[in-house]
This record gives sequence, structure tokens and C-alpha cells, in this order.
Amino acid sequence: MTFQRARSEEQREIRRRAILDTAAAMLDEMPVAEVSLNELSRRVGLAKSNVLRYFESREAVLLELLDVSLESWLAELADELAADIEAHEPPEVRAGLLAETLSRSLADRVVLCDLFGAQGGVLEHNVSVDVIKRHKRSALTRLETMTELVRSHVPELGDGAQLFCLMSLVSAGALSAYVPPPPSVLAAYADEPALGVLHLELRDALRVSFTSSLLGVLPRA
Repeated sequence: MTFQRARSEEQREIRRRAILDTAAAMLDEMPVAEVSLNELSRRVGLAKSNVLRYFESREAVLLELLDVSLESWLAELADELAADIEAHEPPEVRAGLLAETLSRSLADRVVLCDLFGAQGGVLEHNVSVDVIKRHKRSALTRLETMTELVRSHVPELGDGAQLFCLMSLVSAGALSAYVPPPPSVLAAYADEPALGVLHLELRDALRVSFTSSLLGVLPRA
């Protein structure tokens, strides 16, 4: 892909979108840690210096991609929760269905979980204060959207809904770092089956984490 010099705001937006789309395609092939600015520039058909005209660093690209991915996921999650949770069920049942749907939905979105896992330790470094502020404002908006969505299905969570949502996203990032395990770890499990108790399936681990969190924030009868 090659570009002529961007002269209008529309052309600049096309460039930004191409950079984000290329980064997203790379994440379908490799983890966040392996995405380099050099390779991103090569694939998008721009010199690295030109990519830096639109995003100040590799991390800035991935932070914006995280926001775009989170917005897209929340729109899909709304439909998934509506299909899975019946309003007439008791709170404990609806909470269990919420944990099940969230765990399935996030486990199916490995790239989003990988971005969450890299957010604090990698993506929020090598970026300016302005980029961080813009990212955090967007993150707060997404958190509010998720909170209202969750509360609409389990209103009994009350003020605890926001904390549950925040911890759910943090857990998704943290647990995704263990899945899938590298070949050496799988080989160790195969040689010593007793070690297999340490093996995590992302969906199951997320469901346990979400269920435990919900038990902590649901009001007691």
C-alpha cells in the first residue's frame, strides 16, 4: 500500500485509519510485544517518520486501537447480554449468566485481552501526557457504558457495578498472559500430569474470576 501526501483532513483520517487497521491485522498474527513500529510502517506503506506524524509512538497507536476495540466489543456485548439474560430470573441466576456471557465474550477476543494486559505495563509508557489524558477520558467513557449495561441486567449490583466492570477488564488482561502457555510449559504438563492443575483455560478462569467478584458486590439478602 502506498499513499500520496495527505493534504486534506479526510486524507489524513484515511491515513490514520489505515495505520490502525494495519496494526489490528498484525495483532491477529502476533502478540502486542512483537508489534514494532518498523514493521507497522513497512506494512502500511509509509516511512516511519510519516507514521509518527499521525501517532507519536507505537504505544500511541496501540492505545487508540484498544479504545476502538473496546467500543466495538461493548456494542456486541449489549446484544449478547440481551440474548442470554432473562429479567425475571433471581439476582443470583442473572449474575451467573452475566459471568458466563462476559467470560465467553472476552475469551473469544484474544487481541482485546492482550491489549488490556499490556495497557499498564507497556502501552501507557513512551506516550505524552496529552495522549494519556485522551486515552483515560475515552476509557472512562467506555467504563461508564459497560457499567450501565451490566447494571441494566443486574441492577442489584448498584454502585458496585462500576468496580465489577473495572476489575473484569483488568482480570481479562492479567489472565490472558497465561493463555496459551508456551510449548515448554505444555511439555512440562505432559511430562508431569500433576502440574496440570496450574493450567488455565481463559474462558474458565474468567468465569471463576467474574463469579467471585459478583459474589463480593451483590448485596446480601
